[in-house]
Amino acid sequence: MDTFASSIATTLLALAFVLVLAWVSLRVLKRLQQGRGAEAGTPGAAVPRFVRALPVGARERLVIVHYRGHEWMLGVTAGGISVLAREPLGEGTGLRPVPVFDPGGRQSEHGDRPQASPLP
Repeated sequence: MDTFASSIATTLLALAFVLVLAWVSLRVLKRLQQGRGAEAGTPGAAVPRFVRALPVGARERLVIVHYRGHEWMLGVTAGGISVLAREPLGEGTGLRPVPVFDPGGRQSEHGDRPQASPLP
């Protein structure tokens, strides 16, 4: 009977030791991750912060994200992600359109694609 009781006591002590070790390890990891870079709530944060999403279609949406001191408006579809506009945080209230590259060498300043030239 003594061997059974001592076996149970040893097992419970080992379990308590492992639980304390896991708790301490998780606390240390959490502290290390929080100390890395800027905090997510600051304007120059290195971690993207989701602000808002607006569904536009079944699988499309507009997303506002704060990242590295800028507010980004992204168009998210099943096929990819496009930058629609960006603006530095704290300057103005609206987003500036991002110029869209045109293979013909033109750029649109308003973020919309240039109209195709009429056919001759």
